[in-house]
Amino acid sequence: MSVGKAAVKVLHLGRISYGSALKIQQLHIKQHLDSSSISPNTLLLCEHEPVYTIGIRQAPYPPEEERRLKELGADFFRTNRGGLITFHGPGQLVCYPVLNLGCFKKSVRWYVCELERTVIKMCSKFGINASTSPDTGVWVGNNKICAIGIHCGRYITSHGLALNCNTDMSWFDNIVPCGIVGKGVTSLSRELGRDISTEEAIPKLLEAFTEQFNCTLTYNGSFS
Repeated sequence: MSVGKAAVKVLHLGRISYGSALKIQQLHIKQHLDSSSISPNTLLLCEHEPVYTIGIRQAPYPPEEERRLKELGADFFRTNRGGLITFHGPGQLVCYPVLNLGCFKKSVRWYVCELERTVIKMCSKFGINASTSPDTGVWVGNNKICAIGIHCGRYITSHGLALNCNTDMSWFDNIVPCGIVGKGVTSLSRELGRDISTEEAIPKLLEAFTEQFNCTLTYNGSFS
């Protein structure tokens, strides 16, 4: 950990298509890699329109599988993140940290573990007992509440985490989430028995992130 606290800017993108959010991530990555640019570490917060995304292991998802999923009314993207297939959609809080790990710790394994610990800490603030497992992500029992899939190049991170708040969980029925057979998915709303919106989850996630990453946050964008 570097001396002092790193500063991280929070940008709330609202409801946005996956493709548009990807372009915004790429812009922030480019600023980090441009030696003439002063680019702050950034958390991009958003919800997506329905979309299925896959990671770098794309062999299990041939074009006919892509067509099947698109016919359900969702978009489909092949990405450079880790992990297999997952779903993003309304009611799911997506957080894309675009960070220079040189400001924290130059370890991808450490970074993924810190993301998991952040979500576990956030769940505890809701009174939910969440944990890790041999499979990446955050779990409540055998049900995944938060998927994590990242990319890291030259110690600049992208992609991130997707936390189910009040997501329509039926979208997950069309896939084997993250390629893990025999386990399910859950949400904050399902665990608590009441509606938990992404807006309600954001402050607790940011509080947990600040504590876990020992950073200070600045804000740009509406949280209403």
